[in-house]
Amino acid sequence: MNIEQIRRQAFAMPLTSPAFPPGPYRFYQREFFIISYRTDPDKLRAVIPEPLQMIEPVVNFEFIRMPDSTGFGDYTESGQVIPVSYQGKAGNYTHAMYLNDHPPTAGGRELWGFPKKMASPQLKVHTDTLVGELNYGPVRVATGSMGYKHRELDRAVIAQSLRDTPNYLLKIIPHVDGTARICELVSFPMLDVEVHGAWTGPAALSLSPHALAPVADLPVLEILGAKHYVADLTLGLGKVEFDYLR
Repeated sequence: MNIEQIRRQAFAMPLTSPAFPPGPYRFYQREFFIISYRTDPDKLRAVIPEPLQMIEPVVNFEFIRMPDSTGFGDYTESGQVIPVSYQGKAGNYTHAMYLNDHPPTAGGRELWGFPKKMASPQLKVHTDTLVGELNYGPVRVATGSMGYKHRELDRAVIAQSLRDTPNYLLKIIPHVDGTARICELVSFPMLDVEVHGAWTGPAALSLSPHALAPVADLPVLEILGAKHYVADLTLGLGKVEFDYLR
């Protein structure tokens, strides 16, 4: 294989059999369970990278079931997303994500910079309760619950929020000497959104300390609300907003 062939073929690792295919990446019947909670403002401020700014001490803990995603397959994800502002506009910063499928773990990290680690999240309905669980190895680190479809939410409002709210990531790729070769604030959109249903109900969230899955470092002080919705959407490719190495 010559140099020009490598340049044409190179997309992702490994060269001859990439861990994930080129996009676009479309998700069908993507199920979200999001619990919003108030946390310690000093601890939250300490994990938000400039030039993003904290709006208020709030975290969204997410459990996401993805049964049908092009290129990535069938998997579940969980993690913490922080409402922030950038250049005066409200957005969301993804702080931590844990999932059970390698292609979206590799693709999410390499393409966009999603802070993904392999773990064992689940999202299921148990009789009258929607339950999200996150295990890291044998240890339970998060349990969320909500009364199943107690009240319907406005699907148009949810869809508009998904379309209009910018999403931010801190993309880090190391050099061969261990220093950062890429360190960028990246944004990405959600496109072609169609919400099939949206609900809310009474909710609870429990977080447990773990050395390598430190979700409890942003402690739950007060539950503010919860949303459960199902949507089709396309995960758009990213844009560099700020380069930390320049």
